[in-house]
Order: sequence, then structure tokens, then C-alpha cells
Amino acid sequence: MKTLAVYDPPMCCQTGVCGPEVDPELVRMAAFLETLKKHGVTVERYNLAHEPLKFVENPEVKALLDDEDSLPAVFIDGKLFLTGRLPDESEQATLLAGLG
Repeated sequence: MKTLAVYDPPMCCQTGVCGPEVDPELVRMAAFLETLKKHGVTVERYNLAHEPLKFVENPEVKALLDDEDSLPAVFIDGKLFLTGRLPDESEQATLLAGLG
């Protein structure tokens, strides 16, 4: 894995880690992405509310927009890995193990 791209649904800020009630899953994902960066992985994260052009520039992501439950969408090295959710702890551990 060299690149991980996350296409998030509309959120108030780039990471969703803001506001009075922070979703612990988003906090976990933010920490995971920082860990990936430290291991040399290029991390791209796009928020539909702030960067809609990024969603329509990618034909595969654009096709996902027809299904409102398809976001977030996670791509690894340009290939679709997950839709509708972020990687769980087990999947994150597997991805990190693959970096070694």
C-alpha cells in the first residue's frame, strides 16, 4: 500500500472530528491515517461538503454518489476497498501489518 484515499460524506470539517459530539470512529480513523503517514503512505482525504469536484473527477466515486449509503468510500492504491463505512480496527491492523 502506497496510497490510501478516503471520500467522506458531507461533514462540518475536513475530518469530522469537531463539534460538541465527536464520533469516536472518526477520531480512531484520524489517528490511523496519521500512523499511515508516519509509515510513508500517501493519505488523501476528501469531504463532499468541501471538495465536491474531487468526487466527480473520479468516475468510480462519481458512480457511488447515486447511493447515499456508499460514503465513506476507501481506496487503496486506486482500487476500491470499502464503501459505506471506515475500516474497523481489525482491517486497520491488517493494513498496518502489510506495511512491514
